[in-house]
Amino acid sequence: MNFDQAEDKDGVRFSWNIWPTSRVEATRKLLVPLGCMYTPMKQSTEIVQLPYPPLHCKGLCTAVLNPYCTVVPPYRTWVCPFCLQHNQFPPHYNGCITDTSRPTELLPQSTTIEYMLPTKETSPPIYLYIVDTCLQDDELQALTDSLTMSLSLLPQDSYVGLITFGSMVQLYELGFTACPKSYVFRGNATAAFKAATLIEKLGSPETFNLVSKRFLVPVGECEFNLTSILEEIQKDPCRVPNDKRPQRATGTAFSVAASLLQAIAPNTGARIMAFIGGPATVGLGLVVSEDLAEPLRSHHDIVKNKAKHSSKAYLHYKGIAEQAVSSGHVIDIFSCSLDQVGLYEMREMVKMTGGFMVLADGFFHPMFQQSFQKIFTRDTDHQFNMGYNADIQVSTSRYLKVCGAIGHLSSLTVSSPNVSENEIGIGGTSSWKICGLDQNSTFAFYFEIANQHTNAIPADQPGLIQFITTYQNTQGKRIMRVTTVRRDWTDANASVNLLANGFDQETSAALMARLAVYKAETEELPDITRWLDKMLIRLVSKYADFRKDDPRSFKLAQNFAIYPHFMFHLRRSNFLQAFNNSPDESSFYRFMLNRENVSNTLVMIQPTLEKYSFNGAPEPVALSATSITSDTILLLDTFFHVLIFHGETVAKWRKEGYDKNPQYANFKALLQAPKDDANAILKDRFPYPRYIDCDQHSGEARFLLATIDPNLTHVSNTPQDPTKGEIVFTDDVNLHVFLEHLKKFAVQS
Repeated sequence: MNFDQAEDKDGVRFSWNIWPTSRVEATRKLLVPLGCMYTPMKQSTEIVQLPYPPLHCKGLCTAVLNPYCTVVPPYRTWVCPFCLQHNQFPPHYNGCITDTSRPTELLPQSTTIEYMLPTKETSPPIYLYIVDTCLQDDELQALTDSLTMSLSLLPQDSYVGLITFGSMVQLYELGFTACPKSYVFRGNATAAFKAATLIEKLGSPETFNLVSKRFLVPVGECEFNLTSILEEIQKDPCRVPNDKRPQRATGTAFSVAASLLQAIAPNTGARIMAFIGGPATVGLGLVVSEDLAEPLRSHHDIVKNKAKHSSKAYLHYKGIAEQAVSSGHVIDIFSCSLDQVGLYEMREMVKMTGGFMVLADGFFHPMFQQSFQKIFTRDTDHQFNMGYNADIQVSTSRYLKVCGAIGHLSSLTVSSPNVSENEIGIGGTSSWKICGLDQNSTFAFYFEIANQHTNAIPADQPGLIQFITTYQNTQGKRIMRVTTVRRDWTDANASVNLLANGFDQETSAALMARLAVYKAETEELPDITRWLDKMLIRLVSKYADFRKDDPRSFKLAQNFAIYPHFMFHLRRSNFLQAFNNSPDESSFYRFMLNRENVSNTLVMIQPTLEKYSFNGAPEPVALSATSITSDTILLLDTFFHVLIFHGETVAKWRKEGYDKNPQYANFKALLQAPKDDANAILKDRFPYPRYIDCDQHSGEARFLLATIDPNLTHVSNTPQDPTKGEIVFTDDVNLHVFLEHLKKFAVQS
């Protein structure tokens, strides 16, 4: 079964593509959760677009007309396959339905349809910049240059605003053009701002709308004025003693921004784009004091409850996130610093609103500049592929229930008959709010079979799930995308091999990774690792072929064979290992895992490794210490890093200049090939990865050695042979030992 085809067309991939008919059978046989990865704005040429609103079922499910509905021509009605409700067709459908023709919604290929909703157009998206001024002069210059450049990339009718912060917070009135005019707020405020308070302080309610053009002004009308302000922004004037950190009122700046947008443009597409160069040290949301003697919290401090500011800061930023969600606004954070800025405490603002999170070393670094520029990339129709102020509803056929979702969304607490009591992720609802969408935004949904084993499912009632996503596009129009997917039931007496044939190991690994990361928010990491091991042993015990107590007889089918490899690398990954990562870095890695599709998720879990040699075309090789040889070049892609690794001999030849000699053109081509492939990855990847070009035994080679399977170590008793791999100094278990233990536990009586 080709699972990629459904993803290419509808943006959906399931862990199991054939379903048992009862809850009991599912508990016994589905030892990986039944779920799917769904990308609501997946780009496809096969998606049908209709210029009129959809037909909804009048029953409780409120599902939309789809190819799996039954039409009763004499009565001009259709039967909803989700709740079996009979619905009347409107009069204008009468001429469309005959024995030989059907309206577009009922055609077999119309599994995904986009409707243009007849609502009043709202304003184009709003971009509110929050700029940290506690930066070094060169950093501040690089940042303001990038912001000035972005004004030329924004649509001229979109609105823009500016807030700067250091020890104080300044809100600029861009509509006042005689001179730069701003309102100043104390950075050490002790209470969060509310929209009503802001209106009271800054003017009459009549001026707090987009028409007044005070604080938010169309780009085309304020580009010159805003560019002048950006060019004149100075480093925060508050003097910083040598033993102190700069006074950064980050929490107050976010509070002012969220309240301003809530007052001026509620339920309108808007982005708060924050550019932060250090930790918050004063006022609301501070993560560390000004005193340099106080270190920033570590993972150990958080686990041991020694991070005295974290809980309070987290609650402050989560409150801002909830305020933004209620207004449909997105929050993006660009964290550009060699030190932590407090992403760990701020993470809910970006997670709950579906914003972007970028982690870089500085505002002059390509990781920031290229990532920021890619946000404003346009499609072939010269439009941004983004959605704003969205919500997504999930309908299921009567024998299924939705347990929850994991991704960058928030619950709308809609209780409906298809909501399961068993919550996985953000559960207890069949609808979620998504303030920001793009073509990579992917969400994990988890389901359960609700049917009792004594109840036979009729043959004419397939397993159906429908996703209804409504959003505002960048032109201010409301779009509804409806995706309806069908999967077949398997008979309770059928062989377990029938279920096995529908197992998608790649999607299953992605769903398990999201679930593990979700658990990592509240549970100890060793407990999560043990849970993953237990789930893996149960799965392979059920679906592998073996003789009891004989590990050598153990064999997995092809569509299960690499699933244990994914679990091995997931256990060792930055998502579940805090060692050598700061809380900010862990928050960033987990954030990215929760937004990407299946293929990108797998690269994060099990990075790819390509080998370049004189023996032919580049070829993928095992992520193993044995793949490192002195006469080859390796290209590692971890999603977050793109690394070119030159073997010792290759590096020596390059240093001696053989590539500059026309006689060795093949060597020059060998050096260039991985660079070309790396550039292709960098061009398409968001956020822009860290690019590393290193040689064997160099300091930066540690990125490769920390990622590969350590099947050659200092305790392997294997003599160093440059042609057969590199010895890794680690005590980690390697893949071979992991698989041997797995076989042993799986086959034991």
